[in-house]
Amino acid sequence: MSCGLIDSFGRRITYARLSVTDRCDLRCRYCMAEKMSFLPNNRLLSLEELEALADLLIARGVSKLRLTGGEPLVRRGILDLVDRLGARLGRGLQELTLTTNGTQLAGAARRLAASGVKRVNVSLDSLDPDRFAHITRRGRLDQVLDGIAAAKSAGLRVKINMVALRGLNEDEIEPMLRWCASHDYDLTLIETMPLGEVEEDREAHYLPLDAVKRELEKRFTLVSSFTRSSGPARYFDVSELGVQLGLITPLSNNFCASCNRIRITATGTVYGCLGHDQRVELRDLLRRGGAKAVDAALDELVAGKPQRHNFDIAAAVPAVTRHMSVTGG
Repeated sequence: MSCGLIDSFGRRITYARLSVTDRCDLRCRYCMAEKMSFLPNNRLLSLEELEALADLLIARGVSKLRLTGGEPLVRRGILDLVDRLGARLGRGLQELTLTTNGTQLAGAARRLAASGVKRVNVSLDSLDPDRFAHITRRGRLDQVLDGIAAAKSAGLRVKINMVALRGLNEDEIEPMLRWCASHDYDLTLIETMPLGEVEEDREAHYLPLDAVKRELEKRFTLVSSFTRSSGPARYFDVSELGVQLGLITPLSNNFCASCNRIRITATGTVYGCLGHDQRVELRDLLRRGGAKAVDAALDELVAGKPQRHNFDIAAAVPAVTRHMSVTGG
């Protein structure tokens, strides 16, 4: 194995979020503009290139891969890639998972499980069909719920990701927590982040999760959990419901000190931080077959990885101009 990826702050990079497409079949208000322009397919890494890049990352000590988008399950051939990456489990790769909006999950769940995927994160911001359609601009709640049920039936562990939005779904947080408990799903709440231009007023919808936690503690006992994941969430066991609650708080409670992640777009651009434009480009290096050059570029990226993001929800312009779907979550 090549030497590991360790940044200038002593953080070891063991987790890569690998985007397979910038396309999505939803247009969530906090994430995208309603009218989006997506990349032509010839600019994306091929499935073979994504596989080769995964091998290079695993050789450098990355033990967890999360496939993201956009919506990863709209990429043609994605389940073939999952099959091939699943063959690396136990051979340097410890975990393979993905984040999905759930619209395509019903048809994919059993094959994901057969490939070695143990759990999936599903974005779900409302259990009300009309409100869900409003937030996503085009989604059908029943389609997503069918996908979640199929994932559970296939033996996949399901975690629901809910972006907490003032004035849009804050009254659904407790019902969502109870619904997750009733179905044995975990729930993670996420603060909205200032990434890319959208038509919505992000500051108006920003809901700090420390305030949400205080409200929940009026009705439930939240005990700090021993659970640790590769991600940024802080976890709590909700004693009365027997469910685990995660909080991802990039604005109200910065989590950068323990960051172990890099993010790779579907075009082979690698970002050291979601909130900065510091990056290296790997597509041409991959296409020339330059494994040593890719290694050198990764070293360059990690050496310059920022200590933390500088998100400011009240800023006149977003922290970075690219949308979340471009970076890959």
